[in-house]
Amino acid sequence: MSESFKIGFLGYGAMASRMGANLRKAGHEVAAYTPSKHGKTNLTAPDGAPLYPTPRALAEWCDILIPCVPTDAAMDKSMLGEDGAFAGLKKNSLVLDTSTVSPAYADKLAKLGQEHGVIVLDTPMSGSTPEAEQGTLVMLAGGDMKDVDRARPILDAVGKVTIHTGPAGSAARLKLVINGIMGSTLSVIAEAVTYGLSAGLDRNMLYDALTQIAVISPHHQRKLKMAKAREYPSQFPTRLMAKDMGLLIDDARIVQAYIPGLAVAQQALTLSNKRHADEDYAALIGAMEHSVVNTP
Repeated sequence: MSESFKIGFLGYGAMASRMGANLRKAGHEVAAYTPSKHGKTNLTAPDGAPLYPTPRALAEWCDILIPCVPTDAAMDKSMLGEDGAFAGLKKNSLVLDTSTVSPAYADKLAKLGQEHGVIVLDTPMSGSTPEAEQGTLVMLAGGDMKDVDRARPILDAVGKVTIHTGPAGSAARLKLVINGIMGSTLSVIAEAVTYGLSAGLDRNMLYDALTQIAVISPHHQRKLKMAKAREYPSQFPTRLMAKDMGLLIDDARIVQAYIPGLAVAQQALTLSNKRHADEDYAALIGAMEHSVVNTP
């Protein structure tokens, strides 16, 4: 690597910490800020990354800032105000927003970046914790091509490919398309499973068969294996998938897109979220199996 950077993560959960590990392997320095440790000094994350007491303090240290937080509101708390990251970022700094935020917020953040003299790209990822750990995420990047090229060494360190999606905000919109496909496909699979069980098919045979056929993606085959075992270790929590589906439905209303299948899936995930918020979103299959077929 020709150049190393100081990279700061706003939010350092399951996805960010795995990306951080791959960035350290690529020769970069990594530090973070986590809201649960706000105001506390001289702390480190479990992987040894230094934890800064405020977003501003982290921004003053880093060359490149990577927000990885769950909601628009969390972004506001991290980026704005006296202790927010914008107050500490140097001019022409690079912000790579890997959060899944609403398209309207992605547009807002890009505008705020211009006002503060920094470059903001929306760079959400496609993939879950296994891909984050292996460095095989698909990185989406919205913004000017010259800025995407500047960010590419960082994105390449955490992903297998970077897709330039167009202007600022376009990556946030594509991320909702991708997650909409993921969530709605799982909902359809769950419905088909409940039909098969209601029709008397052997449960083990049914799940084993579905994990072998070509029409079900490797991603959803992983979810079926979880459902068969009735164990849902959280690679992508239900609460986050339900949130993303809600963002998609909200924006579809704004652009007047016709998405009845996605709306049904969003409702199914909302139901599952009541009992399985912190479990993997594959728990939707188990929730529907329990409700329709009355299995444990």
